[in-house]
This record gives sequence, structure tokens and C-alpha cells, in this order.
Amino acid sequence: MKVYSILLFCTAILLLMPGRHVFAQEELQLMSESAVLMDAKSGQILYGKNETERMNPASITKIATAIYAIEHSNLDEQVTVSEQATMVEGTRVYLEAGEVVSMEKLLTGMIMNSGNDAAVAIAEHIDGSVAQFSKNINKYLTNKIGVTNTHFENPNGLYNENHYTTAADMAKITKYALANDTFRKIFGMKEYHWDGQSWDTTLLTHHRLLKGEFPYETATITGGKNGFINEAGFTLVTTAEKDNLELIAVTMKTNFKDAPYSDTIQLLDYGFKNFTSEMIPKGTIFTEDEMKYMVEEDLYFTTKNGQDYKQTVDSHGVLHIEGNDTDQLIVSVPLHPLNAPKPAKKDDQGIFAPVMDHFLHYLSAVLIPTTGIAYLFHF
Repeated sequence: MKVYSILLFCTAILLLMPGRHVFAQEELQLMSESAVLMDAKSGQILYGKNETERMNPASITKIATAIYAIEHSNLDEQVTVSEQATMVEGTRVYLEAGEVVSMEKLLTGMIMNSGNDAAVAIAEHIDGSVAQFSKNINKYLTNKIGVTNTHFENPNGLYNENHYTTAADMAKITKYALANDTFRKIFGMKEYHWDGQSWDTTLLTHHRLLKGEFPYETATITGGKNGFINEAGFTLVTTAEKDNLELIAVTMKTNFKDAPYSDTIQLLDYGFKNFTSEMIPKGTIFTEDEMKYMVEEDLYFTTKNGQDYKQTVDSHGVLHIEGNDTDQLIVSVPLHPLNAPKPAKKDDQGIFAPVMDHFLHYLSAVLIPTTGIAYLFHF
């Protein structure tokens, strides 16, 4: 019986691995080959289409470059532009060799005007070369943000066969970046006066929903980044907010210029129509069998509109939030124990107790922190 219980438990954990959907989803008529809709607070995936397939992201790469640069430099640092940076192809902010520009200004030009030259100048300033930058940002994305299916060869998204990510990873990177106020500010800018050495102009965001070219009245568009190269097609990342629900929509690979925007509108409409963001405040105490457990940070989770749910804590201090009617798991998260557990009786431990203890330690110490708070799965 104990062997069966352990196998059943392990099977359940495998079913609750990340990257799956907690909700049954409607079929949307999307033209993009890959797409995902994520709750920006909980990280739960609300809709997905081929969201774990590797694709070239084009210029939405610059979201990762921006948050990496913000965390590895100061905004007022002065960057001297190299000859190599000025020679990069594609969209630019027309930097000149030897020009000195602040990090904040370069970040703004890179996100708003998709400046490939600004991206290279940022990479060279922080890490000495684009090659070293690529090595470092890949480690950062894996170790700090926890993405598992992304590899970048440059800071701007120009084509390289080994430069790839997924819609799910891009949503996760964006979610992480949104926690930074500087990133939020630049990501949401619509207009900026650029007074460069050889180019004096007013930059307007290239994101047509943020700019207002595609009217959207359901919610407020709070930020975005677009991308295009021939090999990747059109890509788009968009954030929007209504009441207490903030959503991230990512679309990748379509050959039609308007498709990312019509797809994004469908995704956002679907999210705002069907879902609600819930929160358990930091410091909330749960009791289970004389053990007390605390929520260490505000815990966000997403439910379907009108869905009732229940909260239970198991004997290992893991909080499970489930739908009342279906027992459908919405989220599981380990809690912080406030008192020591009672020692187990010898008779209750059995020969598999050490194995189970190691497994549970791995689960709480490795799997859950590196995959986020939610274990999500298809129905």
C-alpha cells in the first residue's frame, strides 16, 4: 500500500508540471502560429497555442536585453558608442561612433524605436562584446528568470539559427520584467524626444495598440514591443490592465502585418471576459494538524469568473487551491512553517520514508521555486 501511495504521489507531481493550462480553453481563431495569454501577477497560463514551440522572436528579444541591462547597470551611466554598434543593420536610432549616450536613453531608443544599434551599444558596454553578452544573458535568463527553452545569440533579435525562444518563455520574461518600475516606464512610453548627435526627432512607439492605431476600449494597454524579420515574421508582446487583472499576450510568427494585433485583441478580450485575479495577503496563517504555516509573499492566483474555490494545506505544508465544484487544482505553493513538526512515530515511517523525505525536499526546494508558484495542467 505504501509503495502504491508513493507511486501515485509521484505520478500526480508529474501531471502538475509547469507549462500546461489550468483551465479548459475556447478555440480562438488566431493567425499567429504561436501565442500565449498569461496573468501577469500569478503567472498562470490562461490560453495557449503552440506556446512551447521554439521560434525566432525578432525584436521582442529586446525585452530581455532591457531588463538584463537595467539590473546590470545604472541608468545614468554614460555609454561610448563603438564603430561596430553603428554598423548594425535594421532599425536604428542612428548612433555615431564615439557618441556618448546615457544608458537610460539607449534603453528608451531600443524599446521605443527598436534601435538595433542601441542594443549593441548596451551589450558592449555591460559585457565588453556581443558574444560575452550572449553568454551572460543566457545564464541570467535560465538562473534568474527560470526560462527553459530560450537561447539568445545577440541583444536585438537579428536572425541567427541558434537564436530562439517560445511564447511561454517570452511571457515569463515579460512577467519578471514588469516587477521593475524602470522597465514598466520605458515599456509603456508612447512618445520621446530623441536629441542624438546626428538625429533629432520625436520617437513614437512602434507598437500600434499602445500608440492607438488599433482602438481597444476593453482595457488599458500598458506596454508593448513589436518585432519583425523575414525569418521570424511578425511578433508582438502586449500588456493590458483592467480593474485588478493584468494580462500579458504574446504572439509569434505570422506573415500578415495586422495579424499580431487582431490576435492580441482576441486574446485580451478572452482573458478579461473570463478570468479574475485573486490574492492571499503576505502573512496569512494556515493551520494543519497543529502546524502553523505562513504565506511569505502576496500570493496571486487566477480563477474563472464566478468560480468558487477552497484552500487546503497538506501535511507537508503545501497550500492547494482548488475549484469547489470540480476539485480542479488551480495552484499549489509551499508555505513557510512557523513551528517544528512533531517527530513521526517509528511505525509510521516505513522503509520508504527516507526516499519520500528526499523527494519532498527536492520538490519544495527545487521544482516549485524554479517553476513559479503554479503547477498547471490541461483538461
